[in-house]
Amino acid sequence: MREIQRQEQPVSIIIDAQGSDRDSLLQQEWLITNRLGSYASSTLLGVNTRKYHGLLVAATNPPGGRIVTLNYLLDQVILPDTGDCFDLTMFEFEGGFREKNAAKLLEFRNDLAATFIYQCGEVKLMKEIILAEKANTVAVRWTLLSSMDISVELIIRPFVSFRDYHSLICADENDKLAYLRYHDGIEITERTGRFTPLHLSVGVVSAQSAGEDGFSICPFISEKQWWYRFRYRADIARGYDGIEDLFTLGFFRAELFDKAKVQLTASLDGAETLDFDTELKHKRHRLLPMIEAMGTDADVSTCRLAIAADAFIIMPSQGRKSPAHSARKADTIVAGYHWFIDWGRDAMIALSGLLLESGQFARALNVLRTFADAMEDGLIPNYFDERTGKAVYNSIDASLWFIIAADNYVRASGDEQAWRDELSKPVEQIIEAYCKGTRFGIHVDSDGLVTGGNESTQLTWMDAARDGKPITPRWGKCVEVNALWYKALKISASRSKETSQAMRYSQLAEKVARSFPVMFWNENTGCLYDCVNERGKDASIRPNQVIVLALADSLLSPP
Repeated sequence: MREIQRQEQPVSIIIDAQGSDRDSLLQQEWLITNRLGSYASSTLLGVNTRKYHGLLVAATNPPGGRIVTLNYLLDQVILPDTGDCFDLTMFEFEGGFREKNAAKLLEFRNDLAATFIYQCGEVKLMKEIILAEKANTVAVRWTLLSSMDISVELIIRPFVSFRDYHSLICADENDKLAYLRYHDGIEITERTGRFTPLHLSVGVVSAQSAGEDGFSICPFISEKQWWYRFRYRADIARGYDGIEDLFTLGFFRAELFDKAKVQLTASLDGAETLDFDTELKHKRHRLLPMIEAMGTDADVSTCRLAIAADAFIIMPSQGRKSPAHSARKADTIVAGYHWFIDWGRDAMIALSGLLLESGQFARALNVLRTFADAMEDGLIPNYFDERTGKAVYNSIDASLWFIIAADNYVRASGDEQAWRDELSKPVEQIIEAYCKGTRFGIHVDSDGLVTGGNESTQLTWMDAARDGKPITPRWGKCVEVNALWYKALKISASRSKETSQAMRYSQLAEKVARSFPVMFWNENTGCLYDCVNERGKDASIRPNQVIVLALADSLLSPP
């Protein structure tokens, strides 16, 4: 571990691209994120294979409201003597690939900045991409690695769109982009006025450059073009539309020479240039304690997992906070990339691995607060709407996962005061709401088991639907929900100490333990029914039984 700290870059995954074919590189994707839920992502070849790929997919209502702003850069290196031109970025169109003048990708490094090493004839150079931690800003930086005393011309053509990341652009919609020049770049606007302008600038950073503090501005040359029929193969493979037209307003021209770096900054948060090295240093400093929390005997894979977990912990916008706690710091957990935001069930299940294992107890408590603050009628949100931030409550199990996550937090942190002051109340509200009955018909039946929903609802984790109808209808008494209910009651009884409430919870848990095997044991298959409702007992064998085994194996004794 001490060696890892000295290197300061302990978790880089280095991929040698020289022996890989094109299809293999297209299937390997990279992703970097920030604390808002914004991200940059593509494939190792730079070919966007999803409509969700882009160099700045900005969370305008963190972690939701994501829009694709900077889709692509066509960055080209022109050698001084021969005039040979090499494309660092490759495109796939409906008719095939643009790869005639493609530079040779030598290596990719999955580091705090996504890093690419290219060979362009005799010249070797590096491209790095990083996001600002707390702003919708991306920086792309190019550095010559060759030792020769030469300079190359760098052409940087941005492809910009202002679109929801679920949608696509068609040239038939006409050009809706315009730009204004300012002292060190351009401001791109979308003519409808629905989007915040995107600032783009390119500069050369060097102690020998003519500009102030070693920074000189590179010119922008107007050259408006539509490029047609970009193909997103991963979306097409999923059965979605995957053809898009993109617009470019022109290009920047820069000279890249030894001991200099060319940097493009794209931002929705103003025109200031992102300090690449300062951002790297800050992020490395913030992430190092997560590695240290893994212990001195942690291997590299464990350290990588600790760092990877950080991508899912987000600071949400004001819309996540209740009015009573509007000034309180909030954190949340997004369920995945590229298109998920924060879901209650996923956040509660993931909290232990993402935060507690790495000793991030304050952030874990903040996540619990975020969902507790948004609780209504004993239900924590199933998810928050990605555009409005409004909580949606159609989950029968998320609240029960909350109780388990709260208990895990106290066990890991030893923060008994947080349970007394903040967590016990929402836990009690959840249990009382289930006992009395709450939304979607969720209630405790006379046998002590939880039931809820109907054939049109999607209250469990198997919630996929088509044309408004659940693909896997599950309502009534679901097997894993009642294992969760039993676990929640046992936790609450234990933490209520010697009170009348503790006795009541304990008695209810015992009732569940008696009823569970009678209701769910399937003698014919030697396992459990999946769910029970007015239509009978569903004998489908699904992974919900594994959840029961993990949570409450004491319920599995046959009647």
